[in-house]
Amino acid sequence: MKLAFGIAGLLLVLGGANHTVWRHEQTLAQGQVMYLKLAPVDPRSIMQGDYMALNFALGARFPQDAPHHGRAVVKLDERRVAGFVRVHRGESLAPGESLLEYRLRKGRPRIVTDAWFFQEGHADRYQRASFGELRVRGDGHALLVGMADDGLKRLGQGRY
Repeated sequence: MKLAFGIAGLLLVLGGANHTVWRHEQTLAQGQVMYLKLAPVDPRSIMQGDYMALNFALGARFPQDAPHHGRAVVKLDERRVAGFVRVHRGESLAPGESLLEYRLRKGRPRIVTDAWFFQEGHADRYQRASFGELRVRGDGHALLVGMADDGLKRLGQGRY
């Protein structure tokens, strides 16, 4: 009986992990491309190696009463750069609006992640970074897939 429960538990964990990987792969393959303007921050950590700490300019427009976890409504311009419209409170979206999931950390919205890690010695490739490139599902879940310069040209290498 213990063996049966052990096998069932293992299958449940592996099934959950595979489902998460599959969802992320679907987001990367089918999510809409969206760019977020970066706000400057310090790009190095001695303990973690080379990385760029991220702060998105979009966060400066969030209201003080925003829920701890939720979705922002954004509108993309002609270059696909997202601009904050409002915090989503369940209302229908207007044409051209999209959702972007966030979590508040220290009073500021954290969108996707707060760090972009890269290979040691490649910091010079990312010094011109002005935008984070995201792939976003319809429900607002996003994955950070790259950094881009002012012209939205991908910096460094990446497959997406």
